[in-house]
Amino acid sequence: MENAKDQQQITVFRNCDWILAWDAAQGSHVYMQGADFAFRGNEIVHVGPNYAGHADTEVSGKGRMLIPGFVDIHSHPGHEPGWKGMLEELGSPKLGQSSLYEFMPVFDIGPEYARHAARVATYELLRSGVTTICDLAAPRPDWVGDYEPTGIRAVLWGMFRSGPWKTRNGHSVEYDLDFALGDKRLRDAIDVADTVSKHPSGLFTGYFGPAQIDTCSEGQIRDSLDAARERNQPIQIHAAQSMIEFQEIVRRYGETPIGWLNKIGALGPGTVIGHCIFLNDHPWLHWPHANDFEMLRDSGAQVAHCPVVFARRGIALNSLTRYTNAGIRCGIGTDSFPHNMLDELRMACYAGRIVTGSFTGSTTHDAVMSATAIGADIIRRPDLGRLAPACKADFSVVDMTNPYMQPDYEPIRSLVYSANDRAIKDVYVDGRQVVGDGEVLHFDISEDIEMLRKGQAEVIAKAPQRDWASRRLDQLSPRAFRLANG
Repeated sequence: MENAKDQQQITVFRNCDWILAWDAAQGSHVYMQGADFAFRGNEIVHVGPNYAGHADTEVSGKGRMLIPGFVDIHSHPGHEPGWKGMLEELGSPKLGQSSLYEFMPVFDIGPEYARHAARVATYELLRSGVTTICDLAAPRPDWVGDYEPTGIRAVLWGMFRSGPWKTRNGHSVEYDLDFALGDKRLRDAIDVADTVSKHPSGLFTGYFGPAQIDTCSEGQIRDSLDAARERNQPIQIHAAQSMIEFQEIVRRYGETPIGWLNKIGALGPGTVIGHCIFLNDHPWLHWPHANDFEMLRDSGAQVAHCPVVFARRGIALNSLTRYTNAGIRCGIGTDSFPHNMLDELRMACYAGRIVTGSFTGSTTHDAVMSATAIGADIIRRPDLGRLAPACKADFSVVDMTNPYMQPDYEPIRSLVYSANDRAIKDVYVDGRQVVGDGEVLHFDISEDIEMLRKGQAEVIAKAPQRDWASRRLDQLSPRAFRLANG
């Protein structure tokens, strides 16, 4: 008698122009031409020439390239889409050019808009070939429900902290920390994560972690790491993400952020560091009294690299290929809007080359590996980010007939540097098609966009009450061109 797995439908893409397949012996993707790709249910069963097994559905691979689904290792979709148009050219000149401390508290669209923002972000991610999102946020009611209709695979990474930061003057930062409250939030984040991981679909995983190195205590970081180890999970923490944070951790502990994590035993294979830009040898810092890069390399800690949001403020990692050449595993995240992984890949390459002053500063190979197999490994999912038998059927179909993809000597470069999401034709998650002919299939965001417009209007109205200097939104973030009637 056939078991349930044998009864699942088998779909075959025949004679594909290109497949970015996984070569386990090389530990890398490789190109295949004229090959077949087959999956049964949600599992890949064949990648290579001449599939000879049963097929319930056959699809011509002519004019198509199949690539593994991207893993967005670090994102905040519950609010970022509501900030479009306001934060692209805004930073604090007296707070290290960051927007974290002076402006983000002003622009908060509020938790009532989180679901709408997450759906808009997911719509954008799917269209750029992302099949797994890591949503880093304070846990919210029915968090899973935000994503169930979309079809995306999600790691809901519950963040906790002991309190917020603020500025009263635009040049110094204060912290309102309540460590007892932070302890409770840690316990709540663990409980939510455990519940999320029990979801019957298999599409949702619950993780947790301290939100920022400067808003959590040593005990909270260590306790979260211990709890994650018990569950064979990593934690993720924002660290080395700004000049202000670097200086604050040195002021508190006499150590760089990386040095302090190492000192308290939190720098290791179980830790993913969000951004990890401001090491002691970063070009913006003159701090020769530490060895952050070597310490990071030797620890086995991993990095979530989100180039676009920092490039807006003239900030860049030094650099992706430098890190990867040293054996530091880096995933790629979108962090902010637009939620487009192909934008991130292109910026990772360009920004790395500008910082290093070399065309070798960040390579396409390293960026794509970071956004696929390495990102999957960081979240402990070696069955994602690869096109290989026994891996999940999470993949995208690229339209090779798109003019931006031709000529096709090197199709991944054409996708990253020329075509972008215009060439993403179809996307499958867990064997289910979620994008067809460039259109998201299972949910509509018209209402969500209207809700974000409402949320942004509220931000505009409340900006003078939230800003330390009582400035209007148009004073904080002037338009690129003035209104003719204003």
